[in-house]
Amino acid sequence: MTASATPVDYQRLFRSLPDNFLLMAPDATILDNTDGHVAVSLKSREEAVGRTLFEAYPSVDQNQGDIIAASHEHVRQHLEPHAMPVIRYDLAKPAEQGGGFEEMYWQATHYPVLDEQGRLQYILQRTQNVTEQLRAAQEAAKAQAALAEEQDRTRFVLENLPVLIWTADAQGQRDYFNSRWLDFTGHPLEKQIGVQWVDSIHPDDRSRVLSTWQRSVDTGDLYQVEYRLRRHDGQYRWILVRATPRRDAAGTISMWVGGATDIHEQRQMVQELLQANEQQGMLSEQAHTLYRKAENQRETYHNLFMQAPAMICILRGPEHRYEFVNPQYQQLFPHRELVGHSVAEVLPEVRELGLIDLLDNVYRTGETYFGNELKIQLERDASKELRDSYFNFIYQQFRENNQPAGIMVFAFEVTDFVLARQALERLNDVPGN
Repeated sequence: MTASATPVDYQRLFRSLPDNFLLMAPDATILDNTDGHVAVSLKSREEAVGRTLFEAYPSVDQNQGDIIAASHEHVRQHLEPHAMPVIRYDLAKPAEQGGGFEEMYWQATHYPVLDEQGRLQYILQRTQNVTEQLRAAQEAAKAQAALAEEQDRTRFVLENLPVLIWTADAQGQRDYFNSRWLDFTGHPLEKQIGVQWVDSIHPDDRSRVLSTWQRSVDTGDLYQVEYRLRRHDGQYRWILVRATPRRDAAGTISMWVGGATDIHEQRQMVQELLQANEQQGMLSEQAHTLYRKAENQRETYHNLFMQAPAMICILRGPEHRYEFVNPQYQQLFPHRELVGHSVAEVLPEVRELGLIDLLDNVYRTGETYFGNELKIQLERDASKELRDSYFNFIYQQFRENNQPAGIMVFAFEVTDFVLARQALERLNDVPGN
């Protein structure tokens, strides 16, 4: 017998096809399936052949079974292929594999096989297990949603911190200013990026600021400078600016992030103290140094708001529950767990000062509250001893979906500065001075 006359074993050929095929009669009775289909269906061929599709592979979810039945009906009525949407069709696991059902997702297409008279003879089902692809897509979507949420959160904090924030590229070109900066200067973003921000600096300070900035860009050293910045109403205000470089794994600078705070009143106050009594110049210089130390502490921006030198927290809801606390704020209460608890729960010593009432009013009315050199007695360690501390702070409402959502707190401690000033005032009151 010649090779050309050798009969073809079509059943064996069908079963060895490199795909998941199931051959059925028009009434969905299973006639045969490929070896690939046997493997993914978790059921032997003997258990499936001779039974209907729905008997051999019962669906946990009736809705999914209805979708398959509707696809079969489409093929029977129109004698054309029909591709089903991705469906969940859990398969029963054999007892030796623990039994029960395994969650699985499928993409299936039903093809009509016609006889010579054009009548439907078979329905051929091609099935693809897309469980892993679907789960990967779901995880990717979840990760993307989490990333978008984190970006929105970061953008919200950057725009709402009561600090003038900016960023620059590795070459020192400014490429971002938050709304606080733009509102302060009265200029739109496109008029500030690059080197245009320099136009708002007082002419007497401009050369010094630029040389200091260029030196930091060249060396990578921390940038810190005080200068007068023109406000939108034309008044020049003293600000303290501090910036830190961000480096990649190789230590190369990829960007700069900086923050500025209006220190006009504080600077004027220090100057007035110095002028009040030249004989107390040394003590006044000490007071200014202490003030600068406090300013430096609350203006350090190592990594945007998370490493901000000021004490920052977010209080959520009308009960003022701590949702976010930066390290500077937490250091004030190293022995207390703040996040997840309300202010009233973890700071009972502030109730008598009326701070809870202030928070309630800001949350209810939306009116920002500015506190200056507020004296608070706090237990700052586990000793149960109350110590006098002084703070400047801001309570500012933030909203979500056009409804009050909580309060942002921005504060810095001025205890050393107040104590130094009080000492200077007492010294000035001594007769003969």
